Amino acid sequence: MSDVPPIEVPGFLERRPPVDLDAATRAAFDLEFDEAVAAGRAIDAGRGAPAWQFLAYIVETRGLLVHGSTDPGIDVFEPRQSDDVAAFGNQQAVYAASDALWAMYFAILDRDGHPMSLVNAAVRFEGPDGPGDPLYFFSISEAAHAAGAFSPGTVYLLPREPFVQEPPHEFGGRVVHSEQWASLVPVAPLTRIPVGPEDFPLLDRIRGHDDEVTTARARANPDAFPWLD
Repeated sequence: MSDVPPIEVPGFLERRPPVDLDAATRAAFDLEFDEAVAAGRAIDAGRGAPAWQFLAYIVETRGLLVHGSTDPGIDVFEPRQSDDVAAFGNQQAVYAASDALWAMYFAILDRDGHPMSLVNAAVRFEGPDGPGDPLYFFSISEAAHAAGAFSPGTVYLLPREPFVQEPPHEFGGRVVHSEQWASLVPVAPLTRIPVGPEDFPLLDRIRGHDDEVTTARARANPDAFPWLD
């Protein structure tokens, strides 16, 4: 019997809605992905099922990564210096996720029209049988949140090579696996899919935060994520 206790999920984390796809839908997803990659085109958004479910299925069954952006025309991702309180997230790198919803969050934020800071995470807690279900925290600056700073975007599907995953870390006495990956070299996407705020199933779960308060708390205690009251 495992000595790992059952997973206790902090109340501020959100769960992913269930993905229950029948065989016909899975086959249609596989065909659409393969045809899009072979033709060098974007994924057809009209597949008869939510875009996030398509992405969740393809990412997990094909071992891919995803990157969300409001720019629909990226042919190659170049390493850029990030700004993060954690060392792994503060590299000059191309960042991607092994979780579809996390990438969609970045894709639908109108950061050009509304200056904002972000507090976010996509993680899995270590449980008796390995990493558990995906859990999320999504927040943007209070002013941007009040203004409804969301817009259409694009989620890019990327090969897992040459990315490396952020190492597991401890949170609240538990081992946590992050869905964040980084590449120190340029990466070309395999294909892409257009998405909009209406496609994001946790849109009403995105929070607003006070920039000054959150920044001060993060600097004072970087390990106290997500720096709530």
